[in-house]
Amino acid sequence: MLYHLLYPLHSAFSGFNVFKYITFRSAGAVITALVVSFALGPWVIRRLRMLKVGQHVRDDGPQTHLGKQGTPTMGGLLIIAAITGSVLLWSDLTNAYVWVVLFGTLAFGAIGFWDDYLKVVKKQSTGLRAREKFGLQILASLAIALFLSMNPNDPSSTHLTVPFVKRLVIDLGWFYIPFAVIVLVGSSNAVNLTDGLDGLATGLVGIAATANAILVYLGGHRVISEYLKIQYIPGSGELAVFCGALLGASLGFLWYNSHPAEMFMGDVGSLSLGGALGALALVTKHELILVIVGGIFVAEALSVMLQVASYKLTGKRIFKMAPIHHHFEQLGWHESKVIIRFWIVGIILALVSLSSLKLR
Repeated sequence: MLYHLLYPLHSAFSGFNVFKYITFRSAGAVITALVVSFALGPWVIRRLRMLKVGQHVRDDGPQTHLGKQGTPTMGGLLIIAAITGSVLLWSDLTNAYVWVVLFGTLAFGAIGFWDDYLKVVKKQSTGLRAREKFGLQILASLAIALFLSMNPNDPSSTHLTVPFVKRLVIDLGWFYIPFAVIVLVGSSNAVNLTDGLDGLATGLVGIAATANAILVYLGGHRVISEYLKIQYIPGSGELAVFCGALLGASLGFLWYNSHPAEMFMGDVGSLSLGGALGALALVTKHELILVIVGGIFVAEALSVMLQVASYKLTGKRIFKMAPIHHHFEQLGWHESKVIIRFWIVGIILALVSLSSLKLR
């Protein structure tokens, strides 16, 4: 909005020329999302407590988590508000990719909201049934996949780039659509599974947002992308503004979600954040890099799948408890130690993903 309102005035006052620069608007998006989070956070916590929207803690989880019973949840609404407001304020709203990623965020957030509403407000034990939740996620993913695959402005829309390998690009053809669905559904549920400790998922999303901001900016710059031998996606650099909003919203929410958490994000937050990361990866052709930069999310999801498969096939568990962050708690690690160490690994993986830009 500010880009459209103020940049045209640069001919009268040269100072408004700064709104042309993605870097300036990305910084503005970070600050705006932070301000929105800090301004609305206390009010959101009070409202959630007033409405008695409290987290239910399962008895079969870590016993140290029982004290979190009743902590306000569905705080992901604050994240969505901060991201949406910041993106609408600082982005070039004529850029289709901005709307694609924002749609992914809001669509998956709506699914998470419905699930939270049924569990927390309506007091249903399971919320949405698994087939209902996955069905809605697949529908939202199909909408994004179809748009991207038929995008006339991107002739390489169905191409898959391979990190660390120079100029290796695979045309997925029709398989791009189910592949995109897997990326989006997998990303959203991986973040959802990771959201089990105070600030764990929030901090990791902030790390991933920072790495993605660099990736999308470079991939959207014709000269730099050609120099680095990475796929150039015209217009995708604008998504650095979205990444800025995502970072600011994550840091702002972390202020209230750090241990001991004053509120949890709920499915409305975790599914929307996962959907945002998945949509960013699809638009910028960094689907495989998402596996690296979101390595902790991948490990969390794999730990659950391996645990379930092992128990069904052999009757034995691989981990003391899944997702894997609970395994380390059961080994005696304090919750804060698990969180900080997972963040450290997340930062290392983000640096590895950025190194793929040059190591080809």
